[in-house]
Amino acid sequence: MPWCSLLQVSTELRTPKAASLPSMDLVIPFVSLLLVISSVHTAEAAPLCPDQDPELQPWNPGHDEDHHIEIRGGKELLLSSSATVHSIHITDGGKLVIKDKTQPIVLRTRHVLIENGGELHIGSELCPYQSNVTIILYGRADDSVKPDAYFGQKYIGVGQGGTIEIHGKKKLSWTFLNKTLHPGGMEEGGYYFERSWGHRGIIVHVIDPKTGAVVHSDRFDTYKLKGESARLVQYLKEIDNGMILSVAVNDEGSKNLDDSARKAMTKLGSKHFLHLGFRHPWSFITVKGNPSSSVEDHVEYLGHKGSAVAKVFKLFQAENGEHFNVSSASEWVQDVEWTEWFEKPKKTRSKDTEKLSDLRAANPGKICSHPIDIQAVTLAGANLTTEVFYKSGHDYRFMCHGPEQTDEGCQNYQVRFLCGKPVRPKLTVTIDTNVNSTVLRLEDDARSWKAGDRLVVASTDYSMHQAEEFQVLPCRACGPKEVKVSGRAAYLHIGEVVDGVDMRAEVGLLSRNVVVMGEMESQCYDYSNNLCTFFDFDTFGGHIKIGLRFKAAHIEGLELKHMGQQRMGHYPIHFHLAGDVDEKGGYHPPSYVKDVSIHHTFSRCVTVHGSNGLLIKDVVGYNTLGHCFFTEDGPEERNTFDHCLGLLIKPSTLLPSDRDSKMCKLITEGAYPGYIPKPRQDCNAVSTFWMANPNNNLINCAAAGSEETGFWFVFHHVPTGPSEGMYAPGYSEHIPMGKFYNNRAHSNYRAGMIIDNGVKTTPASDKDKRPFLTLISGRYSPHQDADPLKPREPAIIERFIAYKNQDHGAWLRGGDVWLDDCQFADNGIGLTLASGGTFPHDDGSKQEVKNSLFVGESKNVGTETMDNHIWGPGGLDHSGRTLPIGQNFPIRGIQFYDGPVNVQNCTFRKFAALDGRHTSALAFRLNNAWQSCPNNNVTNILFEDVPITSRVFFGEPGPWFNDLSMDGDKTSVFHDVDGSVSEYPGSYLIKEDNWLIKHPDCIDVPDWRGAICSGHYAQIYIQAYKSATLRMKIIKNDYHSHPLYLEGALSKSSHYQQYQPVITLRKGYTVHWDKTAPEELAIWLINFNKNDWIQLGLCYPKGTTFSILSDIHNRLLKKTYKTGTFYRTLQMEKLEHRYPTKGYYYWDEDAGLLFLKLKAQHEKEKFAFCSVQGCERIRIKANIPKNAGISDCEAKAYPKYMETPVVDVPMPKKLSTTPMQKNKDHFLELKVETFKTRYFHLRDDFAYIEVDGKKYFLPDDGIQVVVIDGEHGKTVDRISFKNSILQGIPTQIDNYVNNIKNNSIVVMASKGRFISKGPWTKVLEKLGVEKGFKLKDKMALVGFKGSFRPVWVKLITDEDIAKIYQVVPIPVVKKMKL
Repeated sequence: MPWCSLLQVSTELRTPKAASLPSMDLVIPFVSLLLVISSVHTAEAAPLCPDQDPELQPWNPGHDEDHHIEIRGGKELLLSSSATVHSIHITDGGKLVIKDKTQPIVLRTRHVLIENGGELHIGSELCPYQSNVTIILYGRADDSVKPDAYFGQKYIGVGQGGTIEIHGKKKLSWTFLNKTLHPGGMEEGGYYFERSWGHRGIIVHVIDPKTGAVVHSDRFDTYKLKGESARLVQYLKEIDNGMILSVAVNDEGSKNLDDSARKAMTKLGSKHFLHLGFRHPWSFITVKGNPSSSVEDHVEYLGHKGSAVAKVFKLFQAENGEHFNVSSASEWVQDVEWTEWFEKPKKTRSKDTEKLSDLRAANPGKICSHPIDIQAVTLAGANLTTEVFYKSGHDYRFMCHGPEQTDEGCQNYQVRFLCGKPVRPKLTVTIDTNVNSTVLRLEDDARSWKAGDRLVVASTDYSMHQAEEFQVLPCRACGPKEVKVSGRAAYLHIGEVVDGVDMRAEVGLLSRNVVVMGEMESQCYDYSNNLCTFFDFDTFGGHIKIGLRFKAAHIEGLELKHMGQQRMGHYPIHFHLAGDVDEKGGYHPPSYVKDVSIHHTFSRCVTVHGSNGLLIKDVVGYNTLGHCFFTEDGPEERNTFDHCLGLLIKPSTLLPSDRDSKMCKLITEGAYPGYIPKPRQDCNAVSTFWMANPNNNLINCAAAGSEETGFWFVFHHVPTGPSEGMYAPGYSEHIPMGKFYNNRAHSNYRAGMIIDNGVKTTPASDKDKRPFLTLISGRYSPHQDADPLKPREPAIIERFIAYKNQDHGAWLRGGDVWLDDCQFADNGIGLTLASGGTFPHDDGSKQEVKNSLFVGESKNVGTETMDNHIWGPGGLDHSGRTLPIGQNFPIRGIQFYDGPVNVQNCTFRKFAALDGRHTSALAFRLNNAWQSCPNNNVTNILFEDVPITSRVFFGEPGPWFNDLSMDGDKTSVFHDVDGSVSEYPGSYLIKEDNWLIKHPDCIDVPDWRGAICSGHYAQIYIQAYKSATLRMKIIKNDYHSHPLYLEGALSKSSHYQQYQPVITLRKGYTVHWDKTAPEELAIWLINFNKNDWIQLGLCYPKGTTFSILSDIHNRLLKKTYKTGTFYRTLQMEKLEHRYPTKGYYYWDEDAGLLFLKLKAQHEKEKFAFCSVQGCERIRIKANIPKNAGISDCEAKAYPKYMETPVVDVPMPKKLSTTPMQKNKDHFLELKVETFKTRYFHLRDDFAYIEVDGKKYFLPDDGIQVVVIDGEHGKTVDRISFKNSILQGIPTQIDNYVNNIKNNSIVVMASKGRFISKGPWTKVLEKLGVEKGFKLKDKMALVGFKGSFRPVWVKLITDEDIAKIYQVVPIPVVKKMKL
């Protein structure tokens, strides 16, 4: 092979030209020299392993921080030993290869720059690097070295024409636990035995010393049976020498224990068994044949005085070299609890001390005779010191010392006692096969993980900080899917499917044999944004940056540690404005980042900036600052994140979206003077996966813990930063989503997934003071080819799992967004689907979730630690568990908001409300200023372990719901298409007091605070211009005594106020205001089908004149077409006459009402808000007299325009059975009605009680009582009480009510002029009626006889009519108290 022996020395420096460095002319390859080495190549095929290329020249530069290295001119070097240099520049055909199969190599350098045909090789795809190499990037931000203008400091940079090939060992990147890891490892392997009452005697375990396995065990009842001693002796005799014996007493074993058994145990090495007494705790471990190996403990029985324990343990080594620990505890356990507080008995007079006997006499049965402890406080709450005395050996006395105390007994005090419960026996035997170590059972073959590797096990609770690191230990006994790690878990890590949801913890590999890391200072120093205000550690790490027109970039098998900087553009791995990096860009093979472990870093994990087609696969990102997997400016498309794991993602100072509240408030650079940060709106969005463009693929990824969110799709209306101009405005909001499949998110604070929001793409100004890239509103509306004029193309979220996210499992805004085969569990709110935009900025779309599972409170109860913010009762068993937000937070499965939303073929499991926590499967957004859509449809819902009372909840004033007075709170509605929720197919579920959509036959559901109704519903959207902030009152003419008040929402442009009530079609309404009516109104018809109509009367001051026209607004074309003009008519009937270009209005000036008939003229697509032609609307301009007063015409409108309530759509019949439901509970329909009837001159009274369709009529004046079994819903009795009985002594009715069994539903109705006053009415209080009631001529009651008062107990009493239509749950069950 020809070689050139010329060494050419150059003083050309790639470091800052302004730097004053000495020039040295020594022709040697050391010191501060730049080597430019050339060579001649023969045309040979490249070897499989890059370090085997015979053209490589060995290179060992030594250690010199002033040594600037340049590898150029085709020179190819092989680094075979550790080195320290200033920097390395590989260019002009130069190549640096790291030698494999050698001692570990550590290369320290300030930076490595690869460009213009330069190459860096560590292994290859077909020949992964097998040894260990670490590249350490050193330097401080405030060094005198001038940063490179493009790459900065402390970097590996790949510029134009550069090649980077890093291929470490192929190892499993991450997998799942396949067996739950318990805190302390108690249930992790080994053996656990526990017994109490019913298992008395001597219990023996025989353990194989080779494996630690229990080969046999037996119990010998030497308390009761005399022959058991002989059997014990024979048993011990037959055990082979060398076997381990664990022997202990449970409860009592001495009464019939004879000398032969005592001597046999003594021969084995026991010193105490010979003298074993009544109920003595005793434990003993020995190796048979080796008495000196014995360990033993023995204590006497203390009786009721307290606990006693005899506990031993011994460490053994198994045949495979692993250790195991055998422990035994024989004990009497006394559980204790504090009594309530007791004040000093009034009749006692103590001269110097207080007597326990006096307190016990005053509080019989509440205080034990021998308290374990005592606490005393003054009545004001100040602590007192108590001194206890005993007289005559048994009389318990105490004295108080502290405020207000004298030497004449305790004064002004209350006291409580710690009392012990009766003692109980307990025996535990444990064989722990992992002594200070743990075996992890995994889903995948983990044999590539070797001793010394470090792992991280993700949290499976609400706190991401429960992720734990472990180091792998040698384990000859481990199978292919097992690894042994040092230490024990501090938290519960789930390794199984829980209640149908895969909650297995991710286990990620942190260690790799190829490492690039930053060299860090021991403490924080400020180099940007007052960093040390936010961090107490150095954040100036290294970084890898790959720029435009690089030649090749393939990175795998790499560990990145202490990388990234709190400066823009300096991230662990950063593809910067590289364009298309796959075949489309001419890269063969395509660029990738695979099998990379990124941990303990200071700015992101992998950043894709202005780059497309990159494969990021099997990457673990752990414990980093800022968005982990990050797409930056908006134009990034076609990138694939496959099987990536991110966890413990913390805030960063870089972008507003990275920042936490403290950072958001203190970092205001780029803001306009006077800017006041709103952290939850402007910032607080740090996420594991930050997608600035939906057209990227996320497959098999896990977001296992972020300060805010797991997956966040955010929208750049225009591309930002250096990507400006790369797409047309609005492109990212309309581009269809890439593949989103089989991803999971848990242990995030805000949400598992969010599709919502944009970023501010304009600089701060006086109009908008917020800084650049602050979070703003943004809406997603995917269309074919990102063209809003082409058909919608739904974003498909498939097989997504979200659990233990504190606020939301997913908040998804946009249309269309469809979810299929997803799982949600233990989230504060499982799923909220919000519409694509506030009307009229969106023309309607469908969101849906189908074939999915929602779990309220699973068997994953978490770990009670200081780290958990909330711990309290929950679940069906009321047991302790971690909770998402607060103990009384209303946990919800699906939260309806906006719409239309379709929920289909979904299962809801384990949603159970408590008295004080309104958990429900289906609910509505809290404190909602906007309105729900009546086209929210629910079909084929299955409830499992969900009480029927917890299926739905509409809210009530109180914690979390506040006053329940916002517009959306009042207008909640959804359509129960098949009755799988309410048992009434085709019904609508509405808020119980929304009389705009209620009719006489609606059935109340008190437990839901809702009602079941039928009808045809739509919405009107009213914009009020040129007006003060107005409160609107809308009244349906057939229920004029029940107005609905709407506060209205101000638009962001602040020039109009907007209202959007849900209304019943084909009805009349009037609208009133709390100030002068607005001068301009626009009324839009929303969800109206062709020919749907309502009549609307609008209140205006007398003397007002009008100009009214109709038009159609096409949102997509941004055009408005006038369609007609309205003319005044003096005949109300003429409102019916509407022509294509002409309509009429009626102005009742005396009443102050302007009447219009609003009728849709065009067809509408199923899920659109508006017609196919556009949004139909009426525009009213009113010329209002000056100084007009309040425009409230209610007093003049009614009864003039009052209408009789009519049921246009009959109520559906209640389903008799629901075979699809696994729950046994159901609703019982109750109808009670009593009223006066008039037919010409005749008057009569009519009354009945109906139970699930069976009517009971009242024949005579008086009251009728129907009693229903609250367990099964069967009518058990019916009786009438005539007036003659009611007006006398109430013994008969009183005895009857007293004899009704508890847990009975009692229904009453009156008829005629019944006796509404008198002693008999007191019985109603026994049926749940609150005191202070007064009966009128008519009465209807649904009551309850039992130990509690259900929420559905209702008494209606009036002069002419009393009516109750409602359902009650069967069985009737008292909710457990929070």
